[in-house]
Amino acid sequence: MKKSSSLPRAHKALVRRYLLWAYKTTKESFERIERKTTQLIVDEYILGSLVKAKGKVPLSGKDGYNKLVDEFKDYINSKRADELKLKFFGAEGKNLHPNYMYLRDRLEAIKGAIRHFLGAKELRTIEALYEKEFTLRILQAKDH
Repeated sequence: MKKSSSLPRAHKALVRRYLLWAYKTTKESFERIERKTTQLIVDEYILGSLVKAKGKVPLSGKDGYNKLVDEFKDYINSKRADELKLKFFGAEGKNLHPNYMYLRDRLEAIKGAIRHFLGAKELRTIEALYEKEFTLRILQAKDH
């Protein structure tokens, strides 16, 4: 396998763009599954805060507040079910889903290819570009 330094300049640019595309598309697919896990951690924390705050809600607003908290619990349960379905399979749901394993391993292989062809510094640059892009998408989104 050719190292980055032995690639012609034109090929190095093409390799960089291809690896950037491969990283982005694979990372997006992997994170569609993985983010449910991290969101559930945050959602559980938020739910705990809401449950504690229930005691401070005036009696006149208790029913409406409790209904909203219950809807949030239902949302969390639905997200948990989605996570389990996308990440695991089998009767006990303990085996990692082949698609999840493939995306996880493909992402690591792409990172390895970036390090091999472009260097560790370029991998950090690509990872930072990805984070910046997705942060901007969130901040610029008009809907929620």
